[in-house]
Amino acid sequence: MKKQISIIGCGWLGFPLAKTLIENGYTVKGSTTSKDKLKTLRNSGIETYLVALNEDKITGNYIDFLTGSASAVINIPPGLRKNPYKNHEREIQHLVNAIESQNIKNVIYISSTSVFKDETNFPIINSDGVPNATSHNGKQLITIENMLKENTNFNTTIIRFGGLFDVQRHPAKYLAGRSNLSNPDAPVNLIHKEDCINIISLIFKNNVWNQVFNAAYPYHPTKKDYYTSYCKQHQLDLPNFNLSEKSKGKIVDSAKLEQLLNYTFKQAL
Repeated sequence: MKKQISIIGCGWLGFPLAKTLIENGYTVKGSTTSKDKLKTLRNSGIETYLVALNEDKITGNYIDFLTGSASAVINIPPGLRKNPYKNHEREIQHLVNAIESQNIKNVIYISSTSVFKDETNFPIINSDGVPNATSHNGKQLITIENMLKENTNFNTTIIRFGGLFDVQRHPAKYLAGRSNLSNPDAPVNLIHKEDCINIISLIFKNNVWNQVFNAAYPYHPTKKDYYTSYCKQHQLDLPNFNLSEKSKGKIVDSAKLEQLLNYTFKQAL
């Protein structure tokens, strides 16, 4: 039997990730903030705990949740859209203290390509680029990335995913029929949930630690072209873009991930 992994955040990505890791022979402990999800997660073979991060403390039986795990996956969205003034850095610091107390040796942190700001010249951003976001969300993620990388008590691998999607949850469905959308000429940087799960699984399989990866499918059509085409193909109302302002964006380069993990993306846009 392979080692035990604690997944902090068994939601849209974390739940299928946990199921995949169990299929691969790992024991998985998973956390959720929703009592309604406990039974579903447990029925899938996940040892499940009700745990929530707060600015002042962690609530729930987080010690048992982390006990005995060699590795942890931190997979929690900052939640700054709902609560823009929240101190997500402090929430993660409490979690880091708990991880240290349980002698967990490896951490995967799910970050975002939003640590890089969008610019009018659409810079190509590779994994070794220095994050430069100026948004509140982006700056907190940068601080958390650095907090984890600088911690010598465990190994950290950071994965910066582009926009996540699958068949059911696709950004085009949110944009369909909307007007005055910004940045029509900006490149899209998307990644399918299946590729996210494959990449995380490979990091565990090959023990790829103390690395930073950008992860987005290596095809970057413009927002206008891509979302218009997608909506046409799926009989959705077409989005309408504001063409009067200069677009800002970036191209996320995943070459380091493809080379170091010998990975080929499976799910096209």
